[in-house]
Amino acid sequence: MCYSLIMIKRIMQDQLIQLAAKYPVVSVIGPRQSGKTTLVKACFPEKSYVSLEDPDKREYALNDPRGFLSDHRDGVILDEVQRAPHLFSYIQTIVDQYNDSGLYILTGSNNYLLQENLSQTLAGRVAILKLLPLSIEELKNAGYQINNYEEYLFKGLYPRIYDRQLDPETWYTSYIQTYVERDVRLIKNITDLGAFQRFIKLCAGRTGQLLNLSALGSDCGISHNTAKSWLSILESSFIVFMLQPHFENFNKRLVKQPKLYFYDPGLTASLLGIDTEQQLNTHYLKGGLFETLILTELAKYRYNKGLEPHIYFWRDNKGSEVDCILEHQNSLIPVEIKAGKTISNDFFKMLHYWSKLASDKAGIPYLIYGGTESQNRSTVRVKGWHEAIHVYN
Repeated sequence: MCYSLIMIKRIMQDQLIQLAAKYPVVSVIGPRQSGKTTLVKACFPEKSYVSLEDPDKREYALNDPRGFLSDHRDGVILDEVQRAPHLFSYIQTIVDQYNDSGLYILTGSNNYLLQENLSQTLAGRVAILKLLPLSIEELKNAGYQINNYEEYLFKGLYPRIYDRQLDPETWYTSYIQTYVERDVRLIKNITDLGAFQRFIKLCAGRTGQLLNLSALGSDCGISHNTAKSWLSILESSFIVFMLQPHFENFNKRLVKQPKLYFYDPGLTASLLGIDTEQQLNTHYLKGGLFETLILTELAKYRYNKGLEPHIYFWRDNKGSEVDCILEHQNSLIPVEIKAGKTISNDFFKMLHYWSKLASDKAGIPYLIYGGTESQNRSTVRVKGWHEAIHVYN
């Protein structure tokens, strides 16, 4: 069996093992501390493991790539492989020569540095999986008590918090500090790291909102182009993602800006200065944090199967909006996400409006709300927050 450090079975494990039986190279990418190393080491215990964060190992790989790879002819797990990007060309030569499956298992936490090399050098030879932090489903399967969603907005879902029972506030502060001081310098030489930290916090204050780069840059005291560049850094290291507007206009003029979200609500809460779970009850961004939790749960469900999420939102220029549009099985599923724990008729208004516009393209509408009771209403399916992934059923 394949377990993480906290003995929680990662849903991705079966997909990972299956792909390693078909492809010579499998890459698992995702944010730092999402459990990539634990997963691949447990799934492939027979393979040697090398972390290219280790200066000695990295120097060997950089200065003598042929010798380095010949030491691992039977296969190897290469952790944080973006630290030695020129290895990809040598890996290509070896896999073409021997045609073995599951020869190299690669992990990395920088999407920009990895994807370019993977797509250009190992195209057709590599399967790529994205591992995000724990899902609610994984915690539920492991027997964790599911109490209320505020717990997950505050604690987030990074494995180490559950493994070591760490204080989220302290852990996230260290996480961001380490990320800024180490990873950001690898991607781009930013001289004013203090300004970059302020930029991350300003982004947290805009989670769930339409992205306005000019306003974001102005508030941080940087140019529009610098804000765009810094945002790409956060995207490439799996801190934030852009939720794109859906392209179907249904004879309506639509907004073109994406919406900004973080990959983990606990990290976002920490950046917002939320010190306790109780603070969430009156915080102005509780709804945005709840959307973050639900959208990332939907994304994890797809990523764990080796699939892209195909998640969007819909909004016209008059402000009519549906929080989430899922492209799934040849239909468009509209999903409203509401943090309230009591169902109100207002929750359904935009779902009915959009479904009429979309006509036969519309799938069954769903409401995901902060309560726990599921309902099969005549026009809308209602799911509690802990059952969000059931919209795919």
